[in-house]
Amino acid sequence: MNLNPKFPLYLPGVKDSNNNDVSIIGANLREDVTTLGYYVSGNGGLDIKLQTSYPTKEHASFSEILKKFIQENQLSNVKRLGIAVPGPVLNGKSNPARLGWSFDVDEFKNEFGFEKVDMLNDLEASAYGMGLLEDSDLEAIYTSGHLEKGNVAILAPGNGLGEAGYFFDGKYLRPFATEGGHSEFSPRTNVEVEFYQFLNNIYGIVSWENVLSKTGLFNIYRFLRDVKRHPEPEWLADRLANGNFSQEIYKAAVEDDVLICKIALDTFLEFLAREANNLTLKLKATGGLLISGDIPQMLNEYMDKAKFYEKFKISDKMEDMLRNIPIYLIRNNLTGLHGVALYTAYYE
Repeated sequence: MNLNPKFPLYLPGVKDSNNNDVSIIGANLREDVTTLGYYVSGNGGLDIKLQTSYPTKEHASFSEILKKFIQENQLSNVKRLGIAVPGPVLNGKSNPARLGWSFDVDEFKNEFGFEKVDMLNDLEASAYGMGLLEDSDLEAIYTSGHLEKGNVAILAPGNGLGEAGYFFDGKYLRPFATEGGHSEFSPRTNVEVEFYQFLNNIYGIVSWENVLSKTGLFNIYRFLRDVKRHPEPEWLADRLANGNFSQEIYKAAVEDDVLICKIALDTFLEFLAREANNLTLKLKATGGLLISGDIPQMLNEYMDKAKFYEKFKISDKMEDMLRNIPIYLIRNNLTGLHGVALYTAYYE
């Protein structure tokens, strides 16, 4: 499958012929699943040859997974490696808390003999990968018909809360990472103050990641159950204890019409609109807002998109700017994998 950028990402190595026909392994590491792909670069894009996923927690290190991928697929003389990790990357090193592993690009160069190793925060990698999306991978929550020129914000709740953006330099979009998901959550209503106090007793400092993530959805649910005393059906308690929590909440809301689950999802979406507003204002993202991540993808059909947009544009003085910002939901979950490979192919 051929992958080529659909909008002007800043990739200065595209015009360098030395970056054509280069073999690359891309890796996207997550707490639950690590996915690797084998690519060959060319014509400013990528040709993906194969892709495999491995359960992260069944392996002692990323090196172990990488060796298995190379051996199983009989790969030899691969030139470059790109790694996307769920945490900050500083000077080619990272220690993502959710993985419990340490990463150093120089160690991978020495151990495997790659000529080039790049490592990006997973959402920065996703920003590059979003440049490869087809129109069918985007669902409009609100749009005036096209992306305007300007910075773009990216918000991605999943195992954690990823936040990133594109800086528009007048010609190109330049992806960058943030750790904005760890900024402090602020309540607006009396009930939200109760929710904040509930989380403060658990965490001390309450971050937006404690609210907008898989753990955040659980926090909302147990606040409704334990503090606001919404009834939980006995059969649901059994399902939640033994299944995938987010999916079981979603199924109970949609298929079984369980009130506490519907309130939990509605509350999550209201907080998502709020933090989308915050991030958009901080980045002055007049070019648009892209929402990605496991939970928004799961809630796509459940979401009342008009209501989300109305909540998103509430502001003290900036409603005129916010009302014109296009909002899209990303329906493709391979952006991090493809994006880090694209970066490794063409960023110099």
